[in-house]
Amino acid sequence: MSKSSSTHSSFTIERSFAASPAAVFKAWATPEIKAKWFVGPKDQWKMVERHFDFRVGGREQAKGAFHGGKASEYDAYYWDVVPDKRIVYTYDMHIDRKRISVSLSTVELFGSGDKTLMRYTEQVVFLDGYDDAGSRNVGTAGLFDNLAQIFVKTPAA
Repeated sequence: MSKSSSTHSSFTIERSFAASPAAVFKAWATPEIKAKWFVGPKDQWKMVERHFDFRVGGREQAKGAFHGGKASEYDAYYWDVVPDKRIVYTYDMHIDRKRISVSLSTVELFGSGDKTLMRYTEQVVFLDGYDDAGSRNVGTAGLFDNLAQIFVKTPAA
C-alpha cells in the first residue's frame, strides 16, 4: 500500500503581449491557435490526442507521449469564462495513468491599447509523494513563451 500525501504550492506568472486582450483571449479560446502553443517540450514530447470544448462547463483534454515511453494526460474543466478578461479552470495531471496533481488556475487579462498584461495564477496540490521540484512553474512559463510567439510579427517578404 502506498503512502497518501499532499504538498501544496502556488505561483503567479505575468507576461506582456503586443496584442489586444481580445487577441490573447482568442489564443486561449480557439482550438487551432491553442494547439500551436499549448504543447509539450519540442523534440521530447508528441501529442497523441486532444479534445477542446472552451466554455463554462466545457472540458479540455490533452494526451501525449514523451520519448522513452512516459505518457502524460491533462484534463481541464472550465468554471468561469469572461471574454477578453478572465478564465478560471481546474485541471489534473497524470503521468503513466497515475494522478500526480490537481490545480486551480486563473488567467486575467489587463489591456491598454494594443498591449495586454496576462496574469496567470495556479494553486496546485501534488499527490502521494510526487516531487515537482519546480518543474510545473518552469513548464508553464515555457508554454507562455510559446504563446508569446503567436503575437510576434514577421516582416513581409
